[in-house]
Amino acid sequence: MSTHALRFYDCFPPADSFRSEVLEGLGACPKRIAPKFFYDAHGSRLFDAICELPEYYLTRAEIEILTTHAREISDLIGPGCLLIELGSGSSHKVRLLLEALRPVAYMPVDISRDHLLRAARLLAIEYPWLEVHATCIDYCLRLDLPYCPEGTRKIAFFPGSSIGNFEPEATVAFLRDVARVLQPDGALLIGVDLKKDAGVLHAAYNDSRGITAQFNLNLLARINRELGGRFLLDDFEHMAFYDEARGRIEMHLASRRQQTVHVGGQHFRFARGETVHTENSYKYGLDEFQDLARQAGFQPLRAWSDRQGLFGVHYLSAGPA
Repeated sequence: MSTHALRFYDCFPPADSFRSEVLEGLGACPKRIAPKFFYDAHGSRLFDAICELPEYYLTRAEIEILTTHAREISDLIGPGCLLIELGSGSSHKVRLLLEALRPVAYMPVDISRDHLLRAARLLAIEYPWLEVHATCIDYCLRLDLPYCPEGTRKIAFFPGSSIGNFEPEATVAFLRDVARVLQPDGALLIGVDLKKDAGVLHAAYNDSRGITAQFNLNLLARINRELGGRFLLDDFEHMAFYDEARGRIEMHLASRRQQTVHVGGQHFRFARGETVHTENSYKYGLDEFQDLARQAGFQPLRAWSDRQGLFGVHYLSAGPA
């Protein structure tokens, strides 16, 4: 690997941001912790394992869409862009696009520093012609690019349906921030999970091997490790269900008994059955999501779904259609 092929930008907020957000969330009513904190190194590995599960249809459906429509997608984007992947994780799906797009540079953006750097190094070796600008940042707060060559068209790639973690109003605000970065002539390629049978959704978030449960409980293990928390993991259980009225999966950690837990010099009381709300995953119809995109200033140009109609990928222009 040539020395110029990989650059790393550590733009992550100070370590005390994790502490302050966790303490604020545990002190709230109802208790909550943002899903972005799932992704420490171990949590990122667990999520990679989730993506391989037979019940977790999302990854397979999105890969089918990207593979089937790669030529059309590459024709829409065109060569020579700066390709920015939000929530890049292991950078698996972007490999379906790189050879066709031949971007000027690829910028994987993720909150998990070690996982990001490991994935970026591997990708830089696999694609020696590609400049990789790995950026560790909390893009939920504000998206600012540490590298942006002047005059280069910017394309954001946001796979995996992570947009569903935002409340609808926050979705519009987040997309508006992304549009700001991509203007005047950029575009967003984004994966969005579709509404479907509740049984399919329940299975996807309550897998038979219990990997999703481990992923959820790892959040408490991280709090213990990094914040000196005293959660007993056996005293909490994974809970996920589909709220059809709101069109979202909810994930919680439920207390098995009445207890008090100490974290960061503070104590938090739990009633039996009380939960910490750890994630929402909103599901949208194709038209429903495009309406949100328009509110954020995007122009929907294309939308694709897989053969079973489980998942959608949208191509949204940040400039004139």
